[in-house]
Amino acid sequence: MNEEQFSLFDLAPSTEPVAPKVPKDFDPSLIPTSAKIPIPIGTYESMEQMSQHCNQCHRCDLGANRTHAVVGRGNPKAPIMVVGEGPGQNEDETGLPFVGKSGQLLEKILAAVKLTIEEDVFICNVVKCRPPENRTPATDEAEACKGYLLEQIRMVDPKIILLTGATAMKTLVGIKQGITKVRGQWVERDDRLYMPIFHPAYLLRNQSRDQGSPKWLMWQDIQAVRDKLDEIRAKSPDPS
Repeated sequence: MNEEQFSLFDLAPSTEPVAPKVPKDFDPSLIPTSAKIPIPIGTYESMEQMSQHCNQCHRCDLGANRTHAVVGRGNPKAPIMVVGEGPGQNEDETGLPFVGKSGQLLEKILAAVKLTIEEDVFICNVVKCRPPENRTPATDEAEACKGYLLEQIRMVDPKIILLTGATAMKTLVGIKQGITKVRGQWVERDDRLYMPIFHPAYLLRNQSRDQGSPKWLMWQDIQAVRDKLDEIRAKSPDPS
């Protein structure tokens, strides 16, 4: 990434995803009760354990109307993580992220470069409960849920994280620019590579496949992701 590209992100040390380590006297059973209780890095041993907390959580007001908390799906040790903004109605009903039309399109996009949810990708959202009317998560809601997301990143330990939507970009890497200015660009942070990409819902609203259209640009981006994954794997071959 050249200097001009890097400056687009306006990154500062304060935007780095950080959380306190687990103190000896920490009581994890208090986590779901209040956003004032931190979620230290190292709290959870599995997604299933974290899911129990998410389904009890009232750290923000979103928990009051949820059917299911939407924690994630895919390979829990995937090299690629896709982070969306928040669940919609289909996701709230099933407890799984990206299962509606947007999710179906996402899987087709991944499959086009031979990436699968079962092997290569783990999908989650910044907030685990559906915002009313599918609105964008509020800043306090994203902050209340951020510890869960950081724990997911720690447990999955992906090499590549794809950011869909302004909330994901701002929460994880502090990107404030619009998606059209920064999509397809890599930013490295803490030995991981992040790339903002168009949300599949945006592609559903923009059906053109002409050169320069959102779908055409997405195709360029997902090919770059595939190439980068192959490059990473070539440098770190499976010891088995």
